[in-house]
Amino acid sequence: MKVTAAVLNSYNEPFGIESLELGEPGPGEVVIKIVAAGICHTDGLAQHADLPFPTPGVLGHEGSGIVHSVASDVTDFKPGDAVIIGWPWCGECEHCLSGQPRYCDQLGPLLAGGGRADGSTALSRNGEKIHSHFFGQSSFATYAVARAASLVRAPEGADVRKLGPLACGISTGAGAIFNALKPELGSTIVIYGTGAVGLAAIMAAKNTGAKAIIGVDLNDSRLALARKFGATHTINAGTSNPVEEIKKILGGLADYAVECTGNIKVVRQAIDSVGMLGTTCLIGGAPAGAEFTADHITTLWGKRIIGILGGEGTSKKLISGLLALNAQGRFPYDELVVEFPLDQINEALAASYSGDVLKPVLIMPHEG
Repeated sequence: MKVTAAVLNSYNEPFGIESLELGEPGPGEVVIKIVAAGICHTDGLAQHADLPFPTPGVLGHEGSGIVHSVASDVTDFKPGDAVIIGWPWCGECEHCLSGQPRYCDQLGPLLAGGGRADGSTALSRNGEKIHSHFFGQSSFATYAVARAASLVRAPEGADVRKLGPLACGISTGAGAIFNALKPELGSTIVIYGTGAVGLAAIMAAKNTGAKAIIGVDLNDSRLALARKFGATHTINAGTSNPVEEIKKILGGLADYAVECTGNIKVVRQAIDSVGMLGTTCLIGGAPAGAEFTADHITTLWGKRIIGILGGEGTSKKLISGLLALNAQGRFPYDELVVEFPLDQINEALAASYSGDVLKPVLIMPHEG
């Protein structure tokens, strides 16, 4: 079938809107009519070769839409079902079987291999191979192929246009709090970077027993949003030393820090922000090959530095839980969304990089 897609033909180039051919779903796959797809920092990393996804290809990994057709062996979903496309997973390795599919042994190829495990792709252009299955979906297109096992059913009556960001960015921030750190009553937490991921972490932290939630950023407008969504304190790292300010606010160092920027300087600040038995969580995507340092002695004193992928846990449990909180008014992630038509993808990316827009979401050009 013919689809319209934003194609990345070469690294460091703008996306081009093109007509492509989408093949039939393979075993265990479905074709989804994409209604909307969020833009995430990771899409930018792939565009600039900091995440090795082959070109020419179609990115996009925060897709939501309506099931169009299913392979003959798919029984859990049917045409017409509204879905969010979660992360892919093999379902067979030790981590998948233990309930941690974000750490699937096949995660690298599944996220950025450029096609199916057998090397085939779902997309083509005049017979030319176009790489697909970015994060198991390639949803910067009007239709996409994904594995049924990755799908999360949307709640009855949910606005499908707003659901895509839950597939990655929003879940990454919130899941770091709920699934990994689990701040106990009276604990203190610092969030470095108050973009969409960081604000999701702040919203989640507000739903815990943390007594102090500190947002750190360079942008005063984002810090204002951090206070709106649950931060008890904010720090502008451009005008003051955040570690020293944290000490003033808390009378010492924090119990937890979440680093959402991927900036190596900020990574060190986040590590230095927690004290003995404190935990620094790294979730921001840094460029390929980036390295960071930490002070050995203070780290030796019980400090933990951990990496977290995608908010951990399973897409179904995490996304469903966040939607329930959203329906109760306790997790208003949808207030961050700004919509753009697909053909303004480059403008949407620019708005995200500048900080003018926190969570751009592309709306697909379907008639009716």
